[in-house]
Amino acid sequence: MDASLKEKAEQLATEFAAGATSMAELNALLQTMMKRGLETMLDAEMDHHLDSERQVRSEEVPKNAQRANCRNGRSSKKLQGDLGSIEIETPRDRESTFEPQIVGKHQRRVEGFDEKILALYAKGMTTRDIQDIVKELYGVDVSPDLISRVTDDLDAELKSWQARMLPGVFPIVFFDGIVVHVRGSDAKVSPHTVYVALGIDLDGQKELLGLWIAKTEGAKFWLSCLTDLRNRGLQDIFICCVDGLAGFAEAIRTAYPQARVQLCLVHLVRAALRYVATKDAKAVAADLKKIYSSPTAASAEEQLEEFAKVWDAKYPTISKQWRAKWPDITSMFDFPEEIRRVTYTTNAIESLNSTIRKFTKNRKQYPSEQSALKLVFMAIREASKRWTRPIKHWKQALNHFAILFPDRMPKDYQP
Repeated sequence: MDASLKEKAEQLATEFAAGATSMAELNALLQTMMKRGLETMLDAEMDHHLDSERQVRSEEVPKNAQRANCRNGRSSKKLQGDLGSIEIETPRDRESTFEPQIVGKHQRRVEGFDEKILALYAKGMTTRDIQDIVKELYGVDVSPDLISRVTDDLDAELKSWQARMLPGVFPIVFFDGIVVHVRGSDAKVSPHTVYVALGIDLDGQKELLGLWIAKTEGAKFWLSCLTDLRNRGLQDIFICCVDGLAGFAEAIRTAYPQARVQLCLVHLVRAALRYVATKDAKAVAADLKKIYSSPTAASAEEQLEEFAKVWDAKYPTISKQWRAKWPDITSMFDFPEEIRRVTYTTNAIESLNSTIRKFTKNRKQYPSEQSALKLVFMAIREASKRWTRPIKHWKQALNHFAILFPDRMPKDYQP
Protein backbone atom coordinates (compact mmCIF):
# COMPACT_ATOMS: atom_id res chain seq x y z
CA MET A 1 0.00 0.00 0.00
CA ASP A 2 1.17 3.53 -0.82
CA ALA A 3 2.50 5.34 2.27
CA SER A 4 0.05 8.25 1.93
CA LEU A 5 -2.91 5.86 1.55
CA LYS A 6 -1.77 3.87 4.57
CA GLU A 7 -1.51 7.08 6.62
CA LYS A 8 -5.02 8.14 5.58
CA ALA A 9 -6.40 4.70 6.41
CA GLU A 10 -4.80 4.77 9.87
CA GLN A 11 -6.15 8.26 10.50
CA LEU A 12 -9.65 7.21 9.44
CA ALA A 13 -9.48 4.09 11.61
CA THR A 14 -8.40 6.14 14.64
CA GLU A 15 -11.21 8.66 14.16
CA PHE A 16 -13.80 5.94 13.70
CA ALA A 17 -12.60 3.93 16.70
CA ALA A 18 -13.24 6.90 18.98
CA GLY A 19 -16.98 6.80 18.27
CA ALA A 20 -17.60 3.22 17.14
CA THR A 21 -19.93 1.07 19.22
CA SER A 22 -20.37 -2.13 17.20
CA MET A 23 -19.14 -4.27 14.32
CA ALA A 24 -22.32 -3.29 12.46
CA GLU A 25 -21.18 0.33 12.46
CA LEU A 26 -17.75 -0.69 11.21
CA ASN A 27 -19.31 -2.70 8.40
CA ALA A 28 -21.58 0.23 7.50
CA LEU A 29 -18.54 2.51 7.27
CA LEU A 30 -16.70 0.03 5.05
CA GLN A 31 -19.76 -0.31 2.81
CA THR A 32 -19.95 3.46 2.45
CA MET A 33 -16.25 3.65 1.62
CA MET A 34 -16.63 0.88 -0.94
CA LYS A 35 -19.66 2.62 -2.52
CA ARG A 36 -17.91 6.00 -2.70
CA GLY A 37 -14.69 4.43 -4.00
CA LEU A 38 -16.43 2.49 -6.78
CA GLU A 39 -18.55 5.47 -7.83
CA THR A 40 -15.50 7.75 -7.91
CA MET A 41 -13.61 5.29 -10.11
CA LEU A 42 -16.64 4.90 -12.40
CA ASP A 43 -16.86 8.69 -12.77
CA ALA A 44 -13.17 8.79 -13.64
CA GLU A 45 -13.71 6.07 -16.24
CA MET A 46 -16.60 8.07 -17.75
CA ASP A 47 -14.47 11.25 -17.93
CA HIS A 48 -11.71 9.32 -19.70
CA HIS A 49 -14.25 7.77 -22.08
CA LEU A 50 -15.80 11.12 -23.05
CA ASP A 51 -12.39 12.76 -23.45
CA SER A 52 -11.25 9.94 -25.73
CA GLU A 53 -14.38 10.22 -27.87
CA ARG A 54 -13.92 13.99 -28.24
CA GLN A 55 -10.33 13.41 -29.38
CA VAL A 56 -11.41 10.85 -31.98
CA ARG A 57 -14.21 13.10 -33.28
CA SER A 58 -11.89 16.10 -33.62
CA GLU A 59 -9.60 14.02 -35.82
CA GLU A 60 -12.18 12.19 -37.94
CA VAL A 61 -15.30 14.39 -38.15
CA PRO A 62 -15.56 17.96 -39.54
CA LYS A 63 -16.01 20.49 -36.76
CA ASN A 64 -19.43 21.67 -38.00
CA ALA A 65 -20.71 18.05 -37.98
CA GLN A 66 -19.52 17.15 -34.49
CA ARG A 67 -22.12 16.24 -31.88
CA ALA A 68 -20.36 15.71 -28.57
CA ASN A 69 -21.38 12.74 -26.44
CA CYS A 70 -22.10 13.66 -22.81
CA ARG A 71 -23.28 12.29 -19.50
CA ASN A 72 -26.89 11.18 -19.25
CA GLY A 73 -27.67 10.60 -15.61
CA ARG A 74 -27.09 7.47 -13.55
CA SER A 75 -28.55 4.03 -13.06
CA SER A 76 -28.71 2.15 -9.78
CA LYS A 77 -27.76 -1.45 -9.18
CA LYS A 78 -26.87 -3.64 -6.23
CA LEU A 79 -23.55 -5.40 -5.94
CA GLN A 80 -22.97 -8.44 -3.78
CA GLY A 81 -19.58 -8.73 -2.13
CA ASP A 82 -17.63 -9.52 1.00
CA LEU A 83 -19.17 -6.54 2.82
CA GLY A 84 -22.74 -7.45 1.97
CA SER A 85 -25.10 -5.82 -0.50
CA ILE A 86 -24.01 -2.37 -1.76
CA GLU A 87 -26.11 -0.11 -3.99
CA ILE A 88 -24.09 2.00 -6.39
CA GLU A 89 -24.91 4.67 -8.98
CA THR A 90 -23.35 3.97 -12.37
CA PRO A 91 -22.94 6.92 -14.79
CA ARG A 92 -24.52 6.71 -18.24
CA ASP A 93 -23.70 8.53 -21.46
CA ARG A 94 -26.16 9.79 -24.08
CA GLU A 95 -24.92 7.48 -26.85
CA SER A 96 -24.59 4.39 -24.61
CA THR A 97 -21.01 3.74 -25.72
CA PHE A 98 -19.58 3.73 -22.19
CA GLU A 99 -18.32 0.28 -21.16
CA PRO A 100 -17.16 0.48 -17.52
CA GLN A 101 -14.28 -1.79 -16.52
CA ILE A 102 -14.16 -1.58 -12.73
CA VAL A 103 -17.78 -2.77 -12.52
CA GLY A 104 -19.06 -4.13 -15.83
CA LYS A 105 -22.52 -3.34 -17.20
CA HIS A 106 -24.03 -6.67 -16.25
CA GLN A 107 -21.81 -7.35 -13.25
CA ARG A 108 -23.70 -7.94 -10.02
CA ARG A 109 -20.94 -9.29 -7.81
CA VAL A 110 -17.72 -7.67 -6.64
CA GLU A 111 -14.54 -9.37 -7.88
CA GLY A 112 -13.59 -12.16 -5.51
CA PHE A 113 -17.15 -13.01 -4.48
CA ASP A 114 -17.52 -15.82 -7.04
CA GLU A 115 -14.18 -17.27 -5.92
CA LYS A 116 -15.48 -17.52 -2.36
CA ILE A 117 -18.58 -19.37 -3.51
CA LEU A 118 -16.39 -21.74 -5.53
CA ALA A 119 -14.08 -22.30 -2.54
CA LEU A 120 -17.06 -23.27 -0.36
CA TYR A 121 -18.40 -25.54 -3.11
CA ALA A 122 -14.99 -27.15 -3.55
CA LYS A 123 -14.91 -28.03 0.13
CA GLY A 124 -17.91 -30.26 -0.47
CA MET A 125 -20.60 -27.93 0.87
CA THR A 126 -24.09 -28.21 -0.52
CA THR A 127 -25.98 -25.33 -2.12
CA ARG A 128 -27.98 -24.85 1.10
CA ASP A 129 -24.77 -24.78 3.17
CA ILE A 130 -23.33 -22.09 0.91
CA GLN A 131 -26.52 -20.02 1.10
CA ASP A 132 -26.47 -20.16 4.91
CA ILE A 133 -22.77 -19.29 5.23
CA VAL A 134 -22.89 -16.39 2.75
CA LYS A 135 -25.98 -15.04 4.52
CA GLU A 136 -24.31 -15.32 7.92
CA LEU A 137 -20.94 -13.85 6.90
CA TYR A 138 -21.98 -11.20 4.40
CA GLY A 139 -25.68 -10.61 4.94
CA VAL A 140 -26.33 -11.48 1.29
CA ASP A 141 -29.07 -13.78 0.04
CA VAL A 142 -27.77 -15.88 -2.84
CA SER A 143 -30.16 -18.02 -4.80
CA PRO A 144 -29.50 -21.64 -5.79
CA ASP A 145 -29.58 -20.45 -9.42
CA LEU A 146 -26.74 -18.00 -8.75
CA ILE A 147 -24.61 -20.71 -7.14
CA SER A 148 -25.35 -23.00 -10.07
CA ARG A 149 -24.35 -20.31 -12.57
CA VAL A 150 -21.08 -19.70 -10.74
CA THR A 151 -20.21 -23.40 -10.57
CA ASP A 152 -21.48 -24.17 -14.09
CA ASP A 153 -18.88 -21.78 -15.47
CA LEU A 154 -16.40 -24.46 -14.45
CA ASP A 155 -17.80 -26.91 -16.99
CA ALA A 156 -16.19 -25.12 -19.92
CA GLU A 157 -12.93 -24.76 -18.00
CA LEU A 158 -12.93 -28.48 -17.11
CA LYS A 159 -13.60 -29.55 -20.71
CA SER A 160 -10.84 -27.31 -22.00
CA TRP A 161 -8.44 -28.64 -19.35
CA GLN A 162 -9.31 -32.26 -20.17
CA ALA A 163 -8.60 -31.66 -23.87
CA ARG A 164 -5.37 -29.67 -23.45
CA MET A 165 -2.18 -30.92 -25.10
CA LEU A 166 0.62 -32.30 -22.93
CA PRO A 167 4.42 -32.27 -23.19
CA GLY A 168 5.91 -35.28 -24.98
CA VAL A 169 7.80 -36.69 -21.97
CA PHE A 170 7.02 -37.10 -18.28
CA PRO A 171 9.71 -39.05 -16.41
CA ILE A 172 7.32 -40.26 -13.70
CA VAL A 173 3.54 -40.63 -13.64
CA PHE A 174 1.51 -41.84 -10.65
CA PHE A 175 -1.88 -43.47 -11.27
CA ASP A 176 -4.63 -44.07 -8.73
CA GLY A 177 -8.39 -44.08 -8.29
CA ILE A 178 -10.84 -42.63 -5.76
CA VAL A 179 -14.29 -44.09 -5.16
CA VAL A 180 -17.31 -41.76 -5.05
CA HIS A 181 -21.04 -42.51 -5.06
CA VAL A 182 -23.09 -41.20 -7.97
CA ARG A 183 -26.83 -41.21 -8.62
CA GLY A 184 -27.46 -42.59 -12.10
CA SER A 185 -30.20 -41.87 -14.63
CA ASP A 186 -32.18 -44.73 -13.07
CA ALA A 187 -32.12 -42.86 -9.71
CA LYS A 188 -29.96 -45.60 -8.18
CA VAL A 189 -26.78 -44.66 -6.32
CA SER A 190 -23.72 -46.73 -7.20
CA PRO A 191 -19.95 -46.50 -6.58
CA HIS A 192 -17.88 -44.89 -9.32
CA THR A 193 -14.13 -44.48 -9.60
CA VAL A 194 -12.50 -41.16 -10.38
CA TYR A 195 -9.19 -41.99 -12.07
CA VAL A 196 -6.28 -39.65 -11.38
CA ALA A 197 -2.97 -39.32 -13.26
CA LEU A 198 -0.35 -37.16 -11.55
CA GLY A 199 2.87 -36.46 -13.46
CA ILE A 200 6.32 -35.25 -12.42
CA ASP A 201 7.72 -33.19 -15.26
CA LEU A 202 11.35 -32.73 -16.28
CA ASP A 203 11.68 -29.83 -13.84
CA GLY A 204 10.44 -31.93 -10.93
CA GLN A 205 7.10 -30.11 -10.74
CA LYS A 206 3.85 -31.95 -10.08
CA GLU A 207 1.08 -31.61 -12.65
CA LEU A 208 -2.30 -33.30 -12.83
CA LEU A 209 -2.45 -34.86 -16.30
CA GLY A 210 -5.96 -36.23 -16.39
CA LEU A 211 -9.22 -37.02 -14.62
CA TRP A 212 -11.69 -39.67 -15.76
CA ILE A 213 -14.69 -41.34 -14.16
CA ALA A 214 -16.23 -44.77 -14.66
CA LYS A 215 -18.66 -47.03 -12.83
CA THR A 216 -16.09 -49.77 -12.27
CA GLU A 217 -12.32 -49.73 -11.86
CA GLY A 218 -10.61 -52.03 -14.33
CA ALA A 219 -7.63 -52.45 -16.62
CA LYS A 220 -9.77 -51.94 -19.74
CA PHE A 221 -10.82 -48.48 -18.69
CA TRP A 222 -7.28 -47.64 -17.54
CA LEU A 223 -6.15 -48.47 -21.08
CA SER A 224 -8.61 -45.89 -22.44
CA CYS A 225 -7.19 -43.33 -19.98
CA LEU A 226 -3.63 -44.08 -21.12
CA THR A 227 -4.72 -43.81 -24.75
CA ASP A 228 -6.22 -40.41 -24.00
CA LEU A 229 -2.85 -39.25 -22.62
CA ARG A 230 -1.10 -40.43 -25.78
CA ASN A 231 -3.63 -38.70 -27.99
CA ARG A 232 -3.00 -35.45 -26.12
CA GLY A 233 0.73 -35.58 -26.80
CA LEU A 234 2.30 -37.58 -23.95
CA GLN A 235 4.43 -40.02 -25.95
CA ASP A 236 6.85 -41.36 -23.33
CA ILE A 237 6.86 -42.17 -19.61
CA PHE A 238 9.98 -43.53 -17.94
CA ILE A 239 8.37 -44.96 -14.78
CA CYS A 240 4.69 -45.58 -14.02
CA CYS A 241 3.93 -45.88 -10.29
CA VAL A 242 0.69 -47.75 -9.60
CA ASP A 243 -1.18 -49.77 -7.00
CA GLY A 244 -1.75 -53.50 -7.39
CA LEU A 245 -4.78 -53.41 -9.69
CA ALA A 246 -4.93 -56.64 -11.68
CA GLY A 247 -4.13 -56.11 -15.34
CA PHE A 248 -3.05 -52.50 -14.96
CA ALA A 249 0.62 -53.25 -15.61
CA GLU A 250 -0.35 -54.94 -18.89
CA ALA A 251 -2.44 -51.91 -19.89
CA ILE A 252 0.56 -49.65 -19.30
CA ARG A 253 2.85 -51.85 -21.37
CA THR A 254 0.32 -51.79 -24.21
CA ALA A 255 0.10 -47.99 -24.29
CA TYR A 256 3.71 -47.24 -23.30
CA PRO A 257 5.89 -50.25 -24.18
CA GLN A 258 9.11 -48.60 -22.94
CA ALA A 259 7.71 -47.57 -19.55
CA ARG A 260 8.84 -49.38 -16.40
CA VAL A 261 6.08 -50.30 -13.95
CA GLN A 262 6.72 -49.85 -10.23
CA LEU A 263 4.12 -51.10 -7.76
CA CYS A 264 3.51 -48.86 -4.78
CA LEU A 265 5.00 -50.52 -1.72
CA VAL A 266 2.73 -48.58 0.61
CA HIS A 267 -0.27 -50.21 -1.11
CA LEU A 268 1.40 -53.63 -0.97
CA VAL A 269 2.17 -53.40 2.73
CA ARG A 270 -1.29 -52.07 3.49
CA ALA A 271 -2.86 -54.94 1.54
CA ALA A 272 -0.64 -57.49 3.30
CA LEU A 273 -1.61 -56.24 6.75
CA ARG A 274 -5.27 -56.96 6.04
CA TYR A 275 -4.45 -60.62 6.65
CA VAL A 276 -2.49 -59.99 9.84
CA ALA A 277 -3.70 -60.04 13.43
CA THR A 278 -3.24 -56.73 15.26
CA LYS A 279 -0.67 -58.19 17.68
CA ASP A 280 1.55 -59.26 14.73
CA ALA A 281 1.09 -56.19 12.50
CA LYS A 282 4.13 -54.27 13.74
CA ALA A 283 6.49 -57.24 13.37
CA VAL A 284 5.16 -58.19 9.92
CA ALA A 285 5.51 -54.60 8.67
CA ALA A 286 9.09 -54.46 9.95
CA ASP A 287 10.00 -57.70 8.16
CA LEU A 288 8.39 -56.49 4.92
CA LYS A 289 10.45 -53.30 5.17
CA LYS A 290 13.61 -55.44 5.17
CA ILE A 291 12.58 -56.67 1.72
CA TYR A 292 11.97 -53.36 -0.03
CA SER A 293 14.79 -51.52 1.75
CA SER A 294 17.36 -54.04 0.52
CA PRO A 295 20.22 -52.64 -1.56
CA THR A 296 19.76 -55.08 -4.47
CA ALA A 297 17.11 -57.31 -6.01
CA ALA A 298 19.07 -60.42 -4.98
CA SER A 299 19.19 -59.41 -1.33
CA ALA A 300 15.50 -58.46 -1.48
CA GLU A 301 14.68 -61.96 -2.71
CA GLU A 302 16.69 -63.43 0.16
CA GLN A 303 14.73 -61.31 2.60
CA LEU A 304 11.46 -62.50 1.03
CA GLU A 305 12.57 -66.12 1.62
CA GLU A 306 13.37 -65.29 5.24
CA PHE A 307 9.97 -63.64 5.60
CA ALA A 308 8.26 -66.77 4.26
CA LYS A 309 10.12 -68.99 6.74
CA VAL A 310 8.94 -66.87 9.65
CA TRP A 311 5.37 -66.00 8.64
CA ASP A 312 4.06 -68.50 6.05
CA ALA A 313 2.77 -70.83 8.76
CA LYS A 314 0.38 -68.10 9.95
CA TYR A 315 -0.02 -65.84 6.89
CA PRO A 316 0.89 -67.76 3.70
CA THR A 317 -1.06 -65.38 1.43
CA ILE A 318 1.44 -62.50 1.84
CA SER A 319 4.55 -64.11 0.38
CA LYS A 320 2.43 -65.73 -2.34
CA GLN A 321 1.06 -62.35 -3.45
CA TRP A 322 4.49 -60.69 -3.38
CA ARG A 323 6.03 -63.48 -5.49
CA ALA A 324 3.22 -63.14 -8.04
CA LYS A 325 4.01 -59.44 -8.44
CA TRP A 326 7.75 -59.70 -7.92
CA PRO A 327 8.95 -58.29 -11.29
CA ASP A 328 6.98 -55.07 -10.77
CA ILE A 329 7.91 -54.86 -7.09
CA THR A 330 11.63 -55.06 -7.83
CA SER A 331 11.65 -52.63 -10.78
CA MET A 332 13.10 -50.02 -8.44
CA PHE A 333 16.32 -52.03 -8.04
CA ASP A 334 17.12 -51.27 -11.68
CA PHE A 335 17.56 -47.64 -10.67
CA PRO A 336 19.92 -45.85 -8.30
CA GLU A 337 18.87 -44.68 -4.85
CA GLU A 338 18.15 -41.14 -6.09
CA ILE A 339 15.36 -42.40 -8.34
CA ARG A 340 14.09 -44.98 -5.85
CA ARG A 341 13.43 -42.24 -3.32
CA VAL A 342 10.99 -40.68 -5.74
CA THR A 343 9.24 -43.79 -7.03
CA TYR A 344 9.09 -46.58 -4.48
CA THR A 345 5.94 -45.14 -2.90
CA THR A 346 3.06 -43.18 -4.35
CA ASN A 347 3.23 -40.64 -1.52
CA ALA A 348 2.76 -37.80 -4.01
CA ILE A 349 -0.60 -39.07 -5.19
CA GLU A 350 -1.56 -40.37 -1.74
CA SER A 351 -1.16 -36.81 -0.46
CA LEU A 352 -3.30 -35.56 -3.33
CA ASN A 353 -5.96 -38.19 -2.63
CA SER A 354 -6.02 -37.14 1.01
CA THR A 355 -6.72 -33.58 -0.06
CA ILE A 356 -9.50 -34.73 -2.39
CA ARG A 357 -11.12 -36.76 0.38
CA LYS A 358 -11.15 -33.72 2.67
CA PHE A 359 -13.11 -31.85 0.01
CA THR A 360 -15.46 -34.73 -0.82
CA LYS A 361 -16.18 -36.16 2.64
CA ASN A 362 -19.23 -33.94 3.12
CA ARG A 363 -20.80 -35.28 -0.07
CA LYS A 364 -22.30 -38.71 0.46
CA GLN A 365 -23.45 -38.87 -3.15
CA TYR A 366 -23.41 -36.84 -6.38
CA PRO A 367 -26.31 -36.16 -8.75
CA SER A 368 -24.22 -37.03 -11.82
CA GLU A 369 -20.78 -38.15 -12.97
CA GLN A 370 -20.03 -34.63 -14.21
CA SER A 371 -20.85 -33.18 -10.80
CA ALA A 372 -18.42 -35.57 -9.10
CA LEU A 373 -15.71 -34.91 -11.67
CA LYS A 374 -16.16 -31.16 -11.34
CA LEU A 375 -15.83 -31.20 -7.56
CA VAL A 376 -12.68 -33.34 -7.69
CA PHE A 377 -11.24 -30.97 -10.31
CA MET A 378 -11.91 -28.01 -8.04
CA ALA A 379 -10.34 -29.77 -5.07
CA ILE A 380 -7.19 -30.53 -7.07
CA ARG A 381 -7.08 -26.98 -8.39
CA GLU A 382 -7.00 -25.77 -4.78
CA ALA A 383 -4.33 -28.32 -3.85
CA SER A 384 -2.14 -27.40 -6.84
CA LYS A 385 -1.72 -23.87 -5.48
CA ARG A 386 0.79 -25.38 -3.05
CA TRP A 387 2.83 -27.09 -5.81
CA THR A 388 5.40 -24.34 -5.99
CA ARG A 389 8.64 -26.32 -5.65
CA PRO A 390 10.21 -29.36 -7.30
CA ILE A 391 9.88 -32.61 -5.37
CA LYS A 392 12.74 -33.65 -3.07
CA HIS A 393 15.91 -35.15 -4.56
CA TRP A 394 14.78 -34.24 -8.08
CA LYS A 395 18.08 -32.90 -9.43
CA GLN A 396 19.89 -36.11 -8.52
CA ALA A 397 17.11 -38.19 -10.11
CA LEU A 398 17.14 -36.08 -13.29
CA ASN A 399 20.89 -36.58 -13.68
CA HIS A 400 20.41 -40.34 -13.56
CA PHE A 401 17.51 -40.21 -16.02
CA ALA A 402 19.73 -38.29 -18.46
CA ILE A 403 22.38 -41.02 -18.22
CA LEU A 404 19.97 -43.98 -18.29
CA PHE A 405 17.71 -42.70 -21.09
CA PRO A 406 19.82 -40.30 -23.19
CA ASP A 407 17.88 -41.04 -26.41
CA ARG A 408 14.49 -40.52 -24.74
CA MET A 409 15.28 -37.17 -23.13
CA PRO A 410 14.14 -34.04 -25.00
CA LYS A 411 16.96 -32.14 -26.66
CA ASP A 412 16.87 -29.32 -24.11
CA TYR A 413 17.59 -31.82 -21.33
CA GLN A 414 20.18 -34.02 -23.05
CA PRO A 415 23.69 -33.82 -21.52
